[in-house]
Amino acid sequence: MSANTKIEWATHTFNPWEGCQKVGAGCDNCYAEARNARFAGGTSINWGPGAPRRRTSEANWKLPLRWNAAHDAFFSQYGHRQRVFCSSLADVFDNAVDPQWLGDLFELIQRTPNLDWLLLTKRIGNWKSRMQAVLDSFGSRIPPTPRPKSVSDEEADSMNWIDAWMRNDVDPIPANVWIGATICTQEEADRDIPKLLTVPAAKRFLSMEPLLGPVSFEGMFASSNPADGTNVLEELDWVIVGGESGPDARPMHPDWARSLRDQCVAAGVPFLFKQWGEWSPGHITPCGTPGRFAVMRTKGLYGDSTLFCDEYPRAFTSFGATVVSRVGKVKAGRFLDNRTWDEVPV
Repeated sequence: MSANTKIEWATHTFNPWEGCQKVGAGCDNCYAEARNARFAGGTSINWGPGAPRRRTSEANWKLPLRWNAAHDAFFSQYGHRQRVFCSSLADVFDNAVDPQWLGDLFELIQRTPNLDWLLLTKRIGNWKSRMQAVLDSFGSRIPPTPRPKSVSDEEADSMNWIDAWMRNDVDPIPANVWIGATICTQEEADRDIPKLLTVPAAKRFLSMEPLLGPVSFEGMFASSNPADGTNVLEELDWVIVGGESGPDARPMHPDWARSLRDQCVAAGVPFLFKQWGEWSPGHITPCGTPGRFAVMRTKGLYGDSTLFCDEYPRAFTSFGATVVSRVGKVKAGRFLDNRTWDEVPV
């Protein structure tokens, strides 16, 4: 049994619905929006304010049940549990999604305890309100006792589970739910990591793709009291870093990735380097060679002091910059300082 996705950090992808809305710079070149447009004749019909979200087929919703049943065979072959990246073509905590769909998703997660569900979101601040919306959508049907006949055993279990999870009163915390936040810049890190740390989850992780600038965890404390001394990175279970791919991909400075790796190594946090994306360092060519190159300063966001040129620049080191070359995702590869980084939480 093999993985059904090429995403390096997941075994499967599962999309309960499709559609989203851009909420930050990392969304500018969204591959899922482009895919939606390609299959809809050129216009992304499920993206943007007011656009309907599309629930996927019942056959698709049954796939996780099959994966769950195949746990023993998979574990015997690969030595680890199956990881399901949920909503690669959407956002789990999107406000535009029908809360009953979200309730159905969490019922499915309950029914598949052999799968580790990786819920990655750009809207981590919506977590509690969306969970409450699920409960509210059932209104008076949420059991107490006696439970109305209109409520199935599965619905009752799911509602009780969500209610307890919101109150951090599930013992243990759902062991197969990993919650992640997409972080592309320092501003997003400062804003969203503290929110992520308030969410009860078996694992909390960051997906820093596309990485659009340097990010430092220095001075970011897990507690509101800095005297506690616990850095936020010590409270995270995993950090994934990657550059952007696609026709309009923006370059990533190699020092941004190195810095995050070094911070994770120092804190003992598993680090996975997913890809360079379209742009890569290390492809040195003679000055004046035609191609697509970007001269980048170490500090500052993508776009700040980034110079694009159509031939390898003749002089750039004098002002402390690095040249990255547009070579394509495959040629750019996944090596960071001569090796891959594929650490995953145990």
